[in-house]
Amino acid sequence: MNNNKDSAGSAFILGAFLCVGLALLGYFVSGGIVRIRALDRTVEVKGLSEREVPADIAIWPIRFNEADNDLNLLFLTLERKNAAIEAFLKKRGFKEDEISVSAPAIQDRQAQGYSDTQIKFRYSGASTLTVYTRNVDSVRNAMKDLVELGKQGIAIAGQDYEAKTEYLFTRLNDIKPDMVEEATKNARLVAEKFARDSQSGLGKIKRAVQGQFSINDRDSNTPHIKKVRVVSTLEYYLAD
Repeated sequence: MNNNKDSAGSAFILGAFLCVGLALLGYFVSGGIVRIRALDRTVEVKGLSEREVPADIAIWPIRFNEADNDLNLLFLTLERKNAAIEAFLKKRGFKEDEISVSAPAIQDRQAQGYSDTQIKFRYSGASTLTVYTRNVDSVRNAMKDLVELGKQGIAIAGQDYEAKTEYLFTRLNDIKPDMVEEATKNARLVAEKFARDSQSGLGKIKRAVQGQFSINDRDSNTPHIKKVRVVSTLEYYLAD
């Protein structure tokens, strides 16, 4: 009997200790989860930086078309008008190495199946001179004087997809560090405001991602002015 009583008492004590241990374990585990979650309290913010910059390269194609029934005369006309356009450009300060002349594109309309009654000229030709320069303002000023070529009988093609002037900005590396710094500062300002509003303190950066830079025309009427844009994403720890 005594042995049975001793065994029962031991089992009771052991069970009591086990219950207390499990309760304490539950307390510490739950407390640990709270602390882990507290460490994971973060805020993700984005910072924007934008700049308007002038283009530093202009690519200006000057294209015109001619037609004739005599192929030799057509080539002579194209050469003569190419020379007139080159003279026009050099008069406005463009250097010879800034001007390139593409091979003329010739079409034989008769060979394409047109009958003599449908066409006035058998041959048509297109010639393109391209100005590639860093003097963007000279290009824009020279465009205003194209009427002079018209007076010489040179009909310049419009700004279609084959003869559209391009303006480029190539000095991104010069402004990139300042823009990244500005985007980061703007992101931090947003994070600090969020921390204040949530009655928290702003901790260290957990993660930072620099977005890609984009360069676009400011608008369709001023393609020579570019808008450079970058968005940085930062994630900060929050502290109580």
